[in-house]
Amino acid sequence: MAPHRRARPPSSMGIRTPAIATAALTSVALLSQTANAAPSEEPRPSLEEVEKKVDDLYRQAETAGEKYNAAKEKTTKQKKRVDTLLDDVARRTEKLNDAREELGTFAAAQYRTGAAAPDTASLLLADNPQDYFDQTQLMDRLTSRQKQSVDDYVTQQTATTEKRQEASESLETLTRTQSSLKTSKADVQRKLATARDLLSKLTTEEKTRLAAIERQKQEEAQRKADELARQQAADAERRRQEAAQGAGASTGAGSAPGTSGTSGSDSAASTAKAGKALAFARAQVGKPYVWGASGPGSYDCSGLTQAAWKAAGVTLPRTTWDQVKAGTTVSVNSAQPGDLVFFYDDISHVGIYVGDGMMIHAPKPGAYVREESIFYMPIHSVVRPA
Repeated sequence: MAPHRRARPPSSMGIRTPAIATAALTSVALLSQTANAAPSEEPRPSLEEVEKKVDDLYRQAETAGEKYNAAKEKTTKQKKRVDTLLDDVARRTEKLNDAREELGTFAAAQYRTGAAAPDTASLLLADNPQDYFDQTQLMDRLTSRQKQSVDDYVTQQTATTEKRQEASESLETLTRTQSSLKTSKADVQRKLATARDLLSKLTTEEKTRLAAIERQKQEEAQRKADELARQQAADAERRRQEAAQGAGASTGAGSAPGTSGTSGSDSAASTAKAGKALAFARAQVGKPYVWGASGPGSYDCSGLTQAAWKAAGVTLPRTTWDQVKAGTTVSVNSAQPGDLVFFYDDISHVGIYVGDGMMIHAPKPGAYVREESIFYMPIHSVVRPA
């Protein structure tokens, strides 16, 4: 009789059960999907983050634009300087050639007579004629006319050498400034491109919400402007009453009312200039903002204020950083039409005050010259050019 044997369990290396096979296939599929999947994208920024980023980029672009304006203005001045120097060098070179020609005539005459020809010829070839004189007795052998020609030659050569050196240094400076100009321009273009890219990725709903946020900012800024207008009106009325009371007291005491004629005349002239500047600015409303532009078809912020005051006969510097120094600083509550209002800690934006808390300015890329509350941006200072 055959011995009893236990049934052997299925080998783990044999055929798998359907459940185990299915699980294995699922795992393989998941691993394959994971391996082939594209890298996960970064989470989309919130609308508030996009708005802040775009505003920051526009501000940075405007700051870079002011640097561009400064470099451009500097380049223009340096180019004029270089042109003047090169013209001067050309004139001096012509005079030097005339002096050399006259000395050559003397040298030829000396050669014919056999008198000191080598000395004069060496003078014409010398890098530094004065050093040559110090080492020879040439001057003792020249007539008074020849001495005068030699003096003229030395003077012209020295002056021409100095001017050539100055022109060379000015050209090097101009080259560096032009490089800075290109850098500022590229910086502006990069920032504007980044801002446009961010805005282009917004959905229609996000753009609608962004427009609503913008309206809220405008409304809040307008509320503050209205508040300032009421305060300024109250201050003006108080001053009028005080002036009336003062005039009555002065009349009773036999004194002439009002301020001195000179002061009144100066004030009237300043008001007239401010009026002309403001009228010019109003006429530009609706023209596009273009960084680096100063009219007549488009403007950046400082280009507009410069052109407006130029129309009033007042020359302002090109950049906001220089314009803020070109007048008398006054308080916001004391602002008058025509005053310049500067914004942000870095003084990168400027507008022209029109009264009642409002200004005309060239806002930012993609926008147009418009009238807006001065409280739309953080105010740095107010300056009265005239």
